[in-house]
Amino acid sequence: MENKTKRVIISGGGTGGHIFPAIAIANALKRLEPKIEILFVGANGRMEMDKVPAAGYKIIGLDIQGINRKSLLKNILLPFKLWKSVQRARTIIKNFRPDAVVGVGGYASGPLLHAAGRLGIPYLIQEQNSYAGITNKKLGGKAAKISVAFEGMDRFFPKEKLLVTGNPIRRDAVDIQGKEFEAKALLGLDHDKKTILVTGGSLGAKTLNDSILAGLQKMRAANLQVIWQCGSYYYEQLQVLLQEVGMEDVCLKPFLHRMDLAYAAADVIVARAGAGTIAELCAVGKPVILVPSPNVAEDHQTKNALALIKKHAALMVEDHQARETLMDELIALIKDREQCKVLAAHIKQLAKMDADEVIAREVLKLIP
Repeated sequence: MENKTKRVIISGGGTGGHIFPAIAIANALKRLEPKIEILFVGANGRMEMDKVPAAGYKIIGLDIQGINRKSLLKNILLPFKLWKSVQRARTIIKNFRPDAVVGVGGYASGPLLHAAGRLGIPYLIQEQNSYAGITNKKLGGKAAKISVAFEGMDRFFPKEKLLVTGNPIRRDAVDIQGKEFEAKALLGLDHDKKTILVTGGSLGAKTLNDSILAGLQKMRAANLQVIWQCGSYYYEQLQVLLQEVGMEDVCLKPFLHRMDLAYAAADVIVARAGAGTIAELCAVGKPVILVPSPNVAEDHQTKNALALIKKHAALMVEDHQARETLMDELIALIKDREQCKVLAAHIKQLAKMDADEVIAREVLKLIP
């Protein structure tokens, strides 16, 4: 008798930090079980609705949003949207008939996992941060397994369900061996200058953009150059400003499609402290300054950054101080060869290269 085709739904999204790990898990499932059928469920209007089809997977969107902390008025429809999304999630599950469900966080993850639990479908939660989100904490009780990337997560979840797997990474993005010369040539960089990589995540980060702009003269005086991933929202405005002060020593990009080249060319990296970003930085193994975003639930980026700082694996500059101090910290670090060596060695020790396959195997174990 032929084995029936396994079916898995992967839910969540909102930012690259949720989407890229989700796609990595899907790719790992495909490697392990080539005939598996995978369906993504995301939130309408969010970036997963473009990124997931581009990776070759089908996605269905829910009409769901997060809590708007700046305008209470915009939350009026939230309970109705949540109820409607749960009903839609139930319909999706009944139609697709998954054997297991994976939740990676983001708006769509809650309704889908809630519906899966009510319908008796086993689910795995992939909690990426060092401080668990509200939705995952509520859903953790019924989860079959909970994959985490940081120690001490039994503060939030039943200990017997926890698996310390690390966060899945984009393998092609961290494949940097032997690419430095090619990377600098393709990015138009000077082979003799030290290079800073600044990345504000998939959407960009205003604080990082303002900090680099404010410190450009100091950077040039120190004979440094920068690969600057600023986000598409900020790109045109920054391009105009840079043309006024001169574009030399600056490689400005709205989005880096070849992160491997950017990582390969960099001597020091400045980044936000999203869990997915940190997982990639560990794999790359270069000295890092983290500037956690304050605009996230439970200030989890600061907690992510502190988990690295405790292990002497990164430096941190607080968001409200970055405009005044980030460039000075950067220049001091890049001149301190010994500290660069220590930070690079310690962050590399935290890398977990096979998290995607470890999680995929656990998902497959849930299927009878």
